[in-house]
Amino acid sequence: MGKEKITETENLFVTDIPHYEEGYNKEENTIVRLVSNHRNKKPYQVTGIQDVAADNNWKAWLYLGPIIVLLVVFLIYPLVNTIFISFLDNYDYVNGTYDGFTFNNFGVIFGLTTYNGAYETDFTTYAIPNTFILVFLTVPLTTIIALLISVALNSIKWFRNALQVVFFLPYVTNMIAVGMVFSVIFDTNGVINYLFNLGETAWISGATRGMAFVPLIIYIVWCGLPFKILIFLSGIQGIDKQYYQAAQIDSAPHSKVLWRITVPLISPQILYILITSFIGAFKQYTAIVGLFNGAGTIGTKKNMYTIVYYIYDNLNTHTSFAAAAAVFLFVIIMIFTWLQFKVSKRRVHY
Repeated sequence: MGKEKITETENLFVTDIPHYEEGYNKEENTIVRLVSNHRNKKPYQVTGIQDVAADNNWKAWLYLGPIIVLLVVFLIYPLVNTIFISFLDNYDYVNGTYDGFTFNNFGVIFGLTTYNGAYETDFTTYAIPNTFILVFLTVPLTTIIALLISVALNSIKWFRNALQVVFFLPYVTNMIAVGMVFSVIFDTNGVINYLFNLGETAWISGATRGMAFVPLIIYIVWCGLPFKILIFLSGIQGIDKQYYQAAQIDSAPHSKVLWRITVPLISPQILYILITSFIGAFKQYTAIVGLFNGAGTIGTKKNMYTIVYYIYDNLNTHTSFAAAAAVFLFVIIMIFTWLQFKVSKRRVHY
């Protein structure tokens, strides 16, 4: 009798609770959320839209505040200021004075107008071509080599961790120090000429522009491999092993496994590497200083100019020209990044 009474009471308690459909009620402009299904508590909570969305906004802005301040101080302000300076005529870096606004700075760096009675040719003759050569040679080379090394490392069982440390060492080594080592290796009396019996071939000091690109590209590729190997290896190790087991059952060759399984499944990592590599290659400067101790080879002291080297070289003497070159570089990087994101919509699989 007592048990039946309790059961009736429980049923009465449950049936007395109004039933709400969880979700958004468009007619009443409310949100219904299931907060508890315990019979001793109210199982449903009906709240307005503002309670859910707007009331917690201040917490998000509080957390983002320090980062936003840093972005404004170190990114937004310098970018806006650089764009502003690029349109100033006779801008004085020390005093901050200028004679007015002009578009002539872009005309000067591209050799379209004269400055002090002469045309500026360093930017179009050396800086732009050299930068694009480095971009379109070093980025594909480092990406492909890093991918192949990552696949090989992933298949090695013994000494894998030790090899990872060896391949990662160039990333934690100072690039200037690595450049000094490369300059010794590629010296006229260095290891390269000795091993390949090349006599006193000039690769760095006294080298022609074409010859100087050989050690420079090798140096950039060497320094760029470790980080890419780390990213690719982490992506490969996250691939489900059943795909490789299925390919092994079908006796698929290693080349097809690489291009049909590994590459598509790590396409997000490849996209990230390509974007960061293109940006880094366009901003190449340290390699020129580390390897050549400047931008010159035989014939002219500006043979190995890059866009960023041109910017640093003119920052104090011709600040407006340097700012115009920086704006040009910013636009080029934005275009290439946009193109990569555009292509990634069809090629990248998440």
